[in-house]
Amino acid sequence: MPHTPPPTPTATLVEQVFARIDSGRDDLVALTRELVRIPTINPPGDAYRVCAEALGERLRRRGFEVRYLHAEGAPGDDPRHPRLNVLARREGVRPGPCVHFNGHIDVVEPGAGWSVDPFAGTVRDGRLYGRGACDMKGGIAAAVIAVEGLLAAGIALPGAVEVSGTVDEETGGFAGVGWMAEQGLFSRPRVDHVIIPEPLNVDGICLGHRGVWWAEVAFTGRIAHGSMPFLGVSAIRAAAAFLAKVERELLPALGRRLTQMPVIPPGARASTLNVNAIHGGVAEGMGGYPPALVADRCRLVLDRRFLIEERLEDVKAEIMALLDAVAREWPGIDYQVREIMTFLPTLTAADAPVVQALAFAVQAVLGRPAALVASPGTYDQKHIARIGHLHDCVAYGPGILELAHQPDEYVVVEDMVNAAKVMALAALRLYRLVG
Repeated sequence: MPHTPPPTPTATLVEQVFARIDSGRDDLVALTRELVRIPTINPPGDAYRVCAEALGERLRRRGFEVRYLHAEGAPGDDPRHPRLNVLARREGVRPGPCVHFNGHIDVVEPGAGWSVDPFAGTVRDGRLYGRGACDMKGGIAAAVIAVEGLLAAGIALPGAVEVSGTVDEETGGFAGVGWMAEQGLFSRPRVDHVIIPEPLNVDGICLGHRGVWWAEVAFTGRIAHGSMPFLGVSAIRAAAAFLAKVERELLPALGRRLTQMPVIPPGARASTLNVNAIHGGVAEGMGGYPPALVADRCRLVLDRRFLIEERLEDVKAEIMALLDAVAREWPGIDYQVREIMTFLPTLTAADAPVVQALAFAVQAVLGRPAALVASPGTYDQKHIARIGHLHDCVAYGPGILELAHQPDEYVVVEDMVNAAKVMALAALRLYRLVG
């Protein structure tokens, strides 16, 4: 996509907004630390209410109408871990578009290998560390500061501005953006443009993502005494035979398939398959000793990421072909496939209004052209596109993609400030308040 220097915007208006954001740097850091310190680990979905109310109360004080939306009965929802989303809306002074900033409040478990407390929000050398700092509480905070910068500058916004904090993105987003989209909250005429501050690098505008097919393969064999394995049929060995075929036959073929989508990092331009989990045999007994048994069951969880150029039916068929081959070669082995989650690839057009507005803002704030990219993994844009049928939606945020889900995850403070300016200027562009 060609980039040209942006026209000179209304200097006083933009300068006022940027000055508000610059003066709110410490507040931006404090808000990010506050959010990081709330351990919204998913699964199981801890502290969602605390985090939703922290965001909601702040926005209520800024004049937003705030709603707490319980996705009752949605996947994962239970009395101990209610799926609670927050949606804040502020109406403008005259008709116009609605610009919506959406971020997920859930984070993955911290895991091992941290040099700092993952829920302390440690600030060091211009970086704010913590689980979720990059993915994506730093992005949520930057979006809030961007909106507050617009309001503090006294700009009479047309239309409406919305900010939402949603749940469960890390496990599919079904009780978060998916559920809200089913309620009509991510569709026109209510919403026109959506920016999701996911961590795709401060100069990157993410147009969409690869597809995903998650499936569980359950092998069943025949149990027998462990001292006489020839009398049984091992489901674990059958699973190993399947994985050997994947290594020899499928993975090399996937590595040769490359997409024209601008997926980052470069390794994700190819199709991929990951084995997320393997469970086999029987549980250990007293003292840690398992029974002397041939394993008659073994389950694998497959995570297949596919390209916009691939057909979903072909993705499934090549897995089934390998499974059928194992069943033929291993008499007494059977298998079942249970689909867990499927989403098709998503790609917003490069000339969509939200893309053009963000590209304008990245050039103006950072002094370099925006990189138009696509994500290796899915995110909540999938629900907005497939359920809400709203396609003027992208991801743009301050985090560094490769740091997501890593130990010592961090977000660069300067990137958060710049991302807030980019989002604020993009919103002014979408409201047609700057030319």
